[in-house]
Amino acid sequence: MLRIAVWGTGNMGSAAIRSAVAFPGLTLAGVITSSPDKAGRDAAAFAALDGSTGVTATTDVDAALADCDAVAYMASGDIRPDDALADIERCLRAGRHVVTPSLYSLYDPRSAPPEWVDRLTHAAEEGNCTLLVSGVDPGWGNDALAVIAAGLCTRINSIHCQEIFDYSTYNQPHSVRVLCGFGGSMDETPMMLLPSIPTMVWGGNIRLVGRTLGMEIDEIAEEIERRPLEEPVETVMGRFDKGTQGAFWLKVIGKSGGRERIVIDHITRIHSSCAPDWPYPDEGVGDHRVIIDGDPQLTITTRADVPGGTRADGGNTTAANRLLGALAWLVEQKPGIYDGLDAPLQTTLPPEVQAQRWAQ
Repeated sequence: MLRIAVWGTGNMGSAAIRSAVAFPGLTLAGVITSSPDKAGRDAAAFAALDGSTGVTATTDVDAALADCDAVAYMASGDIRPDDALADIERCLRAGRHVVTPSLYSLYDPRSAPPEWVDRLTHAAEEGNCTLLVSGVDPGWGNDALAVIAAGLCTRINSIHCQEIFDYSTYNQPHSVRVLCGFGGSMDETPMMLLPSIPTMVWGGNIRLVGRTLGMEIDEIAEEIERRPLEEPVETVMGRFDKGTQGAFWLKVIGKSGGRERIVIDHITRIHSSCAPDWPYPDEGVGDHRVIIDGDPQLTITTRADVPGGTRADGGNTTAANRLLGALAWLVEQKPGIYDGLDAPLQTTLPPEVQAQRWAQ
């Protein structure tokens, strides 16, 4: 049994707590929070679990690290990448394996800032441990699933990894209103859509998939289209006024030799009434797709739901399971940094342990 400390109690932190409690071969050993008002609360409170886990949140990082084998670092790195980097470095130097979606630049270590790679590599070597960075939205959909799909085709013209989501049920005001800009002025560009930010977040996935499939990406371009709300709408986060941002279509385009080869695009609305001429999910409020223009023409559509949660919660759960499920493989590797195509999609736990996932 690997003892896991989950660092963070937000969307991904709560998903990781659920995963650490339920995933065979793992046990939840600690929860780290930066908020004193959360300290002392049972982990079940953050993950909507029935009953008590017996593990309470703490602000004492050293104590939590002393009582675990690995850390699921789920604190946000959106607006605090340097802090997230320092936190992860601290865990590695303490000899704790780390899985995280928080450092976007490390999705492809070979194209990441060299100083980041050097710091974390040295920390991993000093602590004799490993680091796996793979994304959300969901990370496996932007790398591993695309490569699996490509393996089913004889020829490939292009690959699209696509997210289509209606955020009307996604009760995360900071992410939705501030980072994504929904409900904001069409004259102002939100953080997520600023030039170079999309490439920083998803460019690594594009380079990683391209290189794995023998295609070197020599240019990454961004295309963004935004639409205002034609009428005011009400959501779980309250009112969004007419004329404010209601939808955006974001494309991060990987090119080789001037041709578009690998594209990650997001078609995102605050309400289903906005941008009716854009693609919609096949079912419900959202799905993810890998679309290959090739031989054959191949589309794989995925969606995830969890009891009592939104489809975004389901996607977060798959991302957390991807990371925590890789730990059995990760702890057997030599010290260093690994990416989403290094780690196998299937856990390497023994069959008798894997069998525990079957419902009784």
